[in-house]
Amino acid sequence: MVFKRLLGRGGIPLEVDTVVESGPVRPGSVLRGEVVVRAPDRSVEVESVRLELVVGRKSGNTEYDDRPSFGHPSVSGWFTLEKGEEKRLPFRHRLRWESPVSEVNGQALGVFLGLSTEVEIKNGSKGQTDHDLVHVAALPLHEAVIDAFAVEGYLCDTARIDDSSIPRTESHLYLRQSFLLVDRLGRDGRPRELELTFFTNSVGCEIYLRKAALDTEDWRDKPPALRYVAAHHDISRVDFAGEARQWIADVSVLRSHHSGEADEDDY
Repeated sequence: MVFKRLLGRGGIPLEVDTVVESGPVRPGSVLRGEVVVRAPDRSVEVESVRLELVVGRKSGNTEYDDRPSFGHPSVSGWFTLEKGEEKRLPFRHRLRWESPVSEVNGQALGVFLGLSTEVEIKNGSKGQTDHDLVHVAALPLHEAVIDAFAVEGYLCDTARIDDSSIPRTESHLYLRQSFLLVDRLGRDGRPRELELTFFTNSVGCEIYLRKAALDTEDWRDKPPALRYVAAHHDISRVDFAGEARQWIADVSVLRSHHSGEADEDDY
């Protein structure tokens, strides 16, 4: 175990080790782990242990800037730790279907997803650990669509998560993940880069495709997107390679808006 001294004001006389079950978890499934709390120096009354799933973006070599939250696993309330005592607090948390992912087909996307642990003790002092890495893998439907674009020459290079949602969707999380697809074939008449966005629920995905503008955060300032739908059970019965070919053709001829604003019927 790797115990960490809590970071915070007031002097938190505790050490914490948060352990996430090994292996990636997928949106819609359960994240499991445990928080191990130890009082090495003296007895401590703990009021609460809170967890938060966060999106981060690397800043420098080792530090991460907090970005949107995508969940708050429940852990524990009040308890007392005697000097030298150690307590294990298991947790399980079902990820929302809209949760961002950090890898596709085992390939890292350059997205940091982490779990932070905050402990509050009786005198009101709070302390927080560094972020523990969480691996969230893309759903089979996501991978089927991304693989279909790869067949057409568009490979997924990276992804970006913004703290905003897709207009006119009933989002539970105020974040949006977009995947950058880069054309390796260089065929004439096709955009060199495409931006792919999934809005996922228990039934399937709304799939949004546009000419890429990954550095533009606001949805309405991006090029217009076309919307398609697919169900999770379509994997075994839909020719996604053929669908992707048509989607690329549709986006290639899509008119850009000079004003930067989408029409009411566009996404």
